[in-house]
Amino acid sequence: MFFRPNDLFGDGAQAVTKTIAIAGKGGTGKTTVAALLADWLTRYGTVLAVDADPSSNLHLVLGMPLEWTVGDIREGMLQEVQSGTFRAGLSKQDYLEWRLNQALVEGNRLDLLAMGRPEGPGCYCAANNILRSCLDRLQGQYDFVVMDNEAGMEHLSRQTTRDVNILLLVSDPSIRGITAAARMQELIRELRTHVGRIALIVNRVDGELPRAVSDAIAAAGLELLGTLPDHPPIRQYDAEGRPLVDLPEDDPLRQRVIELAGRLGLP
Repeated sequence: MFFRPNDLFGDGAQAVTKTIAIAGKGGTGKTTVAALLADWLTRYGTVLAVDADPSSNLHLVLGMPLEWTVGDIREGMLQEVQSGTFRAGLSKQDYLEWRLNQALVEGNRLDLLAMGRPEGPGCYCAANNILRSCLDRLQGQYDFVVMDNEAGMEHLSRQTTRDVNILLLVSDPSIRGITAAARMQELIRELRTHVGRIALIVNRVDGELPRAVSDAIAAAGLELLGTLPDHPPIRQYDAEGRPLVDLPEDDPLRQRVIELAGRLGLP
């Protein structure tokens, strides 16, 4: 069973986990937001960062290694079952919990789990059901879960993750970006996935939002939490392969993410 030293309060009651998911079309900066938010929340508790994007870039901006993903584990178990080499005397649930523990990258108050590539051919229903149970127990042992989602939000739409308290939709200042964010909000409501507050962050904004973009946000019924500035140091860090969490404490982008988090009532 997964256990972290600060999982439990002194009276033996389990901490209530707050889950924040970040989504948006590719290239809008959602991984940057996820990393800076997760890093800030470590000041207030333990954090599990979940990389639910198949491209698996969150570990790079967090400066953490990555060897295994949940997708690797799921594929490996299915191959062993189909080939008849699955080890006797070990249940599938125990196997998945054991492997998830191996895949968990542990840091200082911040751990990382990457979901990995989408499913290949074959039936994954049983494996996904077991994984859902294992992941729910794992995530429940942290004060905060910050999930960086892929554009299609597979893990949210298929409910392979626990309920979400806050869904942050990240867009660039374009009509296409706002349209994508609006569609994601509609998708969540159509699926009746358990999500609390949904808010929009518009990234890479110089000055005021264009009038057409503001009108599109209002027409879509999106809650605009705020904007983030276009930030050249991010491009420099990316070019040099430096983790974004190494940005100075007084960095304007870092401080702006903290400000927007405060508007959400975080921590």
